[in-house]
Amino acid sequence: MARHLFAIAFCTLISNMVAIADPLQLVSAREMQDSLQAGGLLIPRSRPDAGAPRIEFDSPELNRAVVVPASIRIRFIAEPPARPDPTSFRVYYGAFRIDITERLTGVAKVTPEGINLSEATLPSGRHQLLMSLTDSLGREGQRMVSFTVK
Repeated sequence: MARHLFAIAFCTLISNMVAIADPLQLVSAREMQDSLQAGGLLIPRSRPDAGAPRIEFDSPELNRAVVVPASIRIRFIAEPPARPDPTSFRVYYGAFRIDITERLTGVAKVTPEGINLSEATLPSGRHQLLMSLTDSLGREGQRMVSFTVK
């Protein structure tokens, strides 16, 4: 009996570990479809402040179709003496501006240098992200990216 219970507990632990290793699903197929059906593009709400921090999307390359799962590397750049405030980083998805920040920060650490995520996945189709970041002087920068997932 004890061996049986141990086997069940061990199998449960292993299956949970496999689930943790799965790529992060940034948005669901339903969220993507709803956003596409809403029409319209994301538009930053305001112009960036002079000297605002910049958000550079280093990978994957967005000028061609993205193959998932993909590694994501986002870099933050601030004008000295200001420093990026990683706690202010936000990511919004699609026409409804779904806040997916916690989906990213739940599996990857945001630092003043940026964020790295080893594997993320999105449904096939067209996507838009609006990212925002504030620096230590209170200036807000935004970056919008559009891309297609194969």
